[in-house]
Amino acid sequence: MEPFKNIYNKNEITKLAKEIELVYKPFFKDEFIDSLINEQWEKKELKQRIRAITLSLGVFLPNDYKKVLEILSLVQDKFSGLFHLIFPDFVEVYGIEEYEVSIEALKLFTQNSSSEFAIRPFLVKYPQLIETLKEWTKDQNEHIRRLASEGSRSRLPWGMALQKYKKDPSKVLEVLELLKNDKSEYVRKSVANNLNDISKDNPTLVKELFKKWYGKSKNTNWVVKHASRTLLKTGDKEVLELFGYDAKGIEVVDLIADDELDMEEYLNFSFNIKSKNILEKLRIEYKLGFVRQNKKMNYKVFKISEKVVKTDELFVEKSHHFKYVTTRKYYDGIHTLTIIVNGKEFLSKEFTLKNCN
Repeated sequence: MEPFKNIYNKNEITKLAKEIELVYKPFFKDEFIDSLINEQWEKKELKQRIRAITLSLGVFLPNDYKKVLEILSLVQDKFSGLFHLIFPDFVEVYGIEEYEVSIEALKLFTQNSSSEFAIRPFLVKYPQLIETLKEWTKDQNEHIRRLASEGSRSRLPWGMALQKYKKDPSKVLEVLELLKNDKSEYVRKSVANNLNDISKDNPTLVKELFKKWYGKSKNTNWVVKHASRTLLKTGDKEVLELFGYDAKGIEVVDLIADDELDMEEYLNFSFNIKSKNILEKLRIEYKLGFVRQNKKMNYKVFKISEKVVKTDELFVEKSHHFKYVTTRKYYDGIHTLTIIVNGKEFLSKEFTLKNCN
């Protein structure tokens, strides 16, 4: 799979330059392109490329922020997806002191991609913006409604953390309350992700909210379930009970797993789930213990399945691919596999991973 950063390439930058030149004749198109596409470009990662384009636009466009927003507003419809992030990024870099015009620009630009990253410094500097987000929850455009939720996430991946909302998410919860039954799954997914973020810092508060929302509608049931994934992975008893996951009477037997494997191979394992009663709702997971360079262990839980069954015994088999990824470094040594059913840890087994380097 080609890296996302390659979306920011010479062809797209040339297209951007040509579109700007059409609406702003004094634009030095060739110089703009040359300022970016040079021997350093390939070394830049995704966010570095976005910021480089933004800074170069700041050099080659007028020294008049409002005038530049007019120019960018005329060309932004020609772009979408990840490349379009350069437009809200320009607002983030150059518009922090121009509150009203910048917020309107972010509202416009989010409709072709997302202003979720760019809006965050404004939420820090201008606390009143949260009231505007509440107004946006009523907008006809789902992208604007989603921005109200996604932009206020306390732990947005790739985005700056909102420490204020980590400590006290009450204002964010007011926004989410208005979106919990949104007709768009795109928006509801953002609500769930926002709640999942909040659950990492304020689990008690979120669990109380789950109890109020769960069972009220199909939409809120989906939001609560999707928002509970971190709490479920940690085996939180209240959340497990909310969804009807009970480990009483269950046992796991006959765990069979590979004793050793090389990096880039699969760990194959199987086991049986038995119960004295008829099994019904099952959440089946496994936890891997990864040995670190300092010989300590780091753990991660993976879901196998969630299902409703009518049996007293269930055979499960699974494989886990130990492939190289940028988010984890593997080390040779003894790792662990633990089977989890309905939040309870059962059998564990050690295995050896080799040839990681």
